[in-house]
Amino acid sequence: MQPLLKRTWAEIDLDAVQHNYRLVRDRVAPGCRVLAVIKANAYGHGIEGVAEALSEAGAGWFAVSNLEEAIQLRERGMTQRILILSHTPPEEAERLYQHNVTTALVDYHHAEAMSCRAVELGIRLTVHIKIDTGMSRIGCADAAEAAAIRKLPGLDFEGIFTHFATADRQEDDLYVRQQFRRFMAVVTELEERGYIFAIRHCCNSAAAMRFPDMHLDMVRPGILLYGCAPDGWMRGMWDLRPVMALKTAVIQVKTLGAGASVGYGRTFTAGGETRLATVPVGYADGYPRAMGNRAEMLVNGRRVPVVGRVCMDQTMLDVTGVHEVGQGTVATVFGDTLPVEELAALDGTIPYETTCKIGKRVPRVFMKDGKIVDIAALK
Repeated sequence: MQPLLKRTWAEIDLDAVQHNYRLVRDRVAPGCRVLAVIKANAYGHGIEGVAEALSEAGAGWFAVSNLEEAIQLRERGMTQRILILSHTPPEEAERLYQHNVTTALVDYHHAEAMSCRAVELGIRLTVHIKIDTGMSRIGCADAAEAAAIRKLPGLDFEGIFTHFATADRQEDDLYVRQQFRRFMAVVTELEERGYIFAIRHCCNSAAAMRFPDMHLDMVRPGILLYGCAPDGWMRGMWDLRPVMALKTAVIQVKTLGAGASVGYGRTFTAGGETRLATVPVGYADGYPRAMGNRAEMLVNGRRVPVVGRVCMDQTMLDVTGVHEVGQGTVATVFGDTLPVEELAALDGTIPYETTCKIGKRVPRVFMKDGKIVDIAALK
């Protein structure tokens, strides 16, 4: 294992990952599968380390967004079923087959091209048909289109699914119910035509929490696995454990006199004698530039304000009155008593985006039982 350079790093609590997975698994009906969504580098947490932790917890299914992510898992030795939730180019049919990866079919033209390629290669591909019930993103329009797809050769039709647009919004519960009715109407019509699917699924994290009657044959938790509720009002509904803590370490401390300005644009001026600490984290690491003069970090257990503009590689903190701050003192950007949800709210976004945009140069330090077990760093 390579040594950790204490510049800026993200600690990933694998015990929390496993706890959150088991929490979901224990809330669904016996026989209902749990499709762990680990696309986008496991929402920025590190796909390989998270996948291995989930595998140890008993996960049998992974969801990704593209074939490259799926192959990355296979090359790591993951033998779980893998479903690509989005469009896969038909030219990749052979690699889908070689790596035993299942893909979504998003409409008839996509399915027809995938079928033609499979027939040319003399292979059969396992697929799930996506139904658009109101998200208006990707998916088949109706049962007639899905039925036409079912007639295509070279494809094994294992599953059918849809995606909810508003499952995290109480005020839009009627729309969720409407989407579910549309989906089940398509499924029922296909069954009446003799087209049966072994796996029907529609529940993302929010729906898995709120609508147990919609769990069907499989649920698709994503943000739940990483210890965040899908929306702020849902915090505390389940005993979720945060997975990521973003940390950095002080590189310099100096004392400023009254009237001294800080950073680009001189957006902060010291009102009196001020102790200033510089930490090597910036917007190139995924820490939003907009956090200047708005956010806080934790230093020696105390919240301290970010002052001046956040730079590409560095940020300044007012540590006046905080004892024993020096070079190497750890500052927590988020984590511990400073939840990622707070930073996301200040940035006008959601925790999904905040963790996803933590940069590649930030090593993911995987922790288990309070000890480092692996480090995934930029190569």
